[in-house]
This record gives sequence, C-alpha cells and structure tokens, in this order.
Amino acid sequence: MRYEGNLAPQLEESAWVSARPAVFTSVKGGGLDAAVREGVSPSFFSKVVLIVAIIFALCAIGMARVTLTAGTVAMLQANDEVSSQIKDLRTLNADLRIERSLFSGSERIGRIATQNLGMVHASEVDCLTLD
Repeated sequence: MRYEGNLAPQLEESAWVSARPAVFTSVKGGGLDAAVREGVSPSFFSKVVLIVAIIFALCAIGMARVTLTAGTVAMLQANDEVSSQIKDLRTLNADLRIERSLFSGSERIGRIATQNLGMVHASEVDCLTLD
C-alpha cells in the first residue's frame, strides 16, 4: 500500500504488523462455557441425521400407503358403478326381449297385414319341385 503526499514512511503492511508489539495474547482455556463454544459433537449430529432420515422414511411409507388406499377406494367405486350399469342393462335387455317377442308374434303381424295394409290370405298355393 502506498501513501502519496504523506510524510509517513512507505512500508509494506507486513512490516507494520511485525513491528508492533503484541498487546494481547490468546490463551485457550476452560471455563464454564467452554463446552458450549465447542459446538455440536459429531456423534450428536450423526444421531440427529439418523432420526431425521427415519422420520422422512416413515413419512414416505405413510404417503405411499395413503396413495395406495385412495387408489383402491377409487377403483372399488368405479367397479361398483360398472356393476350397477351392468344390472341396469340386463334389466333393459330383459324388457327389450319381452317387447320383441310381443312385436314379432304371428297373430300381431297377421292382424297388421290384414287390417292396416289390406293384405289377404292366399286362396291357392302353388308348389314347385325342382329335380
């Protein structure tokens, strides 16, 4: 560092530091709060990490269980809906079979042919036999 326009001697900063006498000295010692100043011990930190990992694993297992249960309930509801639709369609099929048998009866067809369409029964029947 350079001091321009100053009468101070131009010395490097390291020269200033080494030239000063040490006023304070640090002494590592005990005291009541020495254990607090050390920080967290590695064994305690590893135990905390293990507990947090176990908690995360249990949460993941719980979420997976809830997801599977919700999927199962949704599938059961869909199955129940399909079963009720099948039951309704079987009932409709039975009703349609009854209606078809009523509409396809020969008596009804003969009555419609004679009354509505004006058809008559044939008086003569010709048969062809091919040899």
